[in-house]
Amino acid sequence: MAVKVFARNYGTADLTAVLHPYLQVVNYAPFTLLPSAVPRALFEQAYAVQQDFNLLVDAVSQNKEFLEQTLASTIKVDDFTARLFRIYKQVLEEGLAQTVVLGINRSDYMFDCGLEGTAALRQIEINTIAASFGGLTSRTADVHRLVLNVLGKSEEASQLLPNNPAKGLALGIAKAWELYGSQRAVVMFLVEEVQRNIFDQRCIEIELWNRNIRVVRKRFRDVFEQGSLDASRRLYMDGQEVAVVYYREGYVPQVYDEQNWEARLLLERSRAVKCPDIATQLAGTKKVQQELSRQGTLEKLLPGHPETIARIRATFAGLYSLDEGEEGDRIAATAIADPDRFVLKPQREGGGNNLYGEELREVLERIKDSPERTSYILMDKIKPQPALNYLLRAHSPLQVSECISELGIFGVYVRQGRELVLNQAAGHLLRTKAIEPADGGGAAGVAVLDTPYLV
Repeated sequence: MAVKVFARNYGTADLTAVLHPYLQVVNYAPFTLLPSAVPRALFEQAYAVQQDFNLLVDAVSQNKEFLEQTLASTIKVDDFTARLFRIYKQVLEEGLAQTVVLGINRSDYMFDCGLEGTAALRQIEINTIAASFGGLTSRTADVHRLVLNVLGKSEEASQLLPNNPAKGLALGIAKAWELYGSQRAVVMFLVEEVQRNIFDQRCIEIELWNRNIRVVRKRFRDVFEQGSLDASRRLYMDGQEVAVVYYREGYVPQVYDEQNWEARLLLERSRAVKCPDIATQLAGTKKVQQELSRQGTLEKLLPGHPETIARIRATFAGLYSLDEGEEGDRIAATAIADPDRFVLKPQREGGGNNLYGEELREVLERIKDSPERTSYILMDKIKPQPALNYLLRAHSPLQVSECISELGIFGVYVRQGRELVLNQAAGHLLRTKAIEPADGGGAAGVAVLDTPYLV
């Protein structure tokens, strides 16, 4: 009744403004009508190399000299990376309280047809913070299995692989919680102010509750207002000890004001297992990805592992530095002359940040003689073979589209001191989008959830 009176007296626009903080819209996660064909050999290759990438990310995160040298040019021009790096150095100088390391990452690939027409697995990036959709994709195969059965394709439906990344990710969190060594302690999901992807997170949360591990959900502002460390640097929130901090927030500059930076520092100084700790977040930057592709770099980071190095290197696309100097000048000029060959990538996560074509040329023309260009890297543009599918989104017409897919493999590892106690692939994610626009994942609102049909 009160709502009706308000609307009559003041209008629905004012009513919406008043109620806006309390309104939430729930939409289904967008998905393809049908599963998409994925080459079996490339799918198996992506799974086989995931443990190798877990080892590599962990090795990078422990190598202070490599991170300092690699990010030296970037932190001069990219304030966000510089702030993360300052916290990283401060925590190292103080001495790490954290003795257990938990890594949850997702390595993303596309299938490059190239000039020869033979598809090859090419890594797009590796996500070391807030790697999402492990929960929702655990449900996607069931949806496609039902669709195929309804269409009378029961044999094809039976070929879809089981997939439960939520269980695998929760296994890693649970192992880190166990090694922390306090049955009373909780797992804290650090979440956004507005939860657009809450159901994806809930899938993992439920897996933890089913293991009798208590979960709390907090924001950066809650950490600033309620968080504290005791003399042993144990982290407490509202009087509850926190064993594991699982970041689903904190990967873009926009979420950080000065209070949130203080909260991030408090978390990093604590004994709690951070997923990721700040060194592992830095290991996932685009500049590190580019440096890893340099000849000899993997050999320094993973000495005595030639087979591991060969498997990793076989997935690399061409990656190029835009640092100041002759090499950077040459590759910038090449990209300006032929922008359709490349993708320009800033040091950002979350999708929707990469530049292509004329936009790439315009940005490089503007920054080619500026130190600002060192905050980007260039990558060869991958050319997958399009296929037809239907993309189902709320409030969008259903129509057939030319689509391309991106395969992600989730990886989980846990290290206690120097001992790696868990290292495994934890499931897969297939996202599909129309061939236009060029950039964007599920969180950016462009790609939709899909299921691989191996061929």
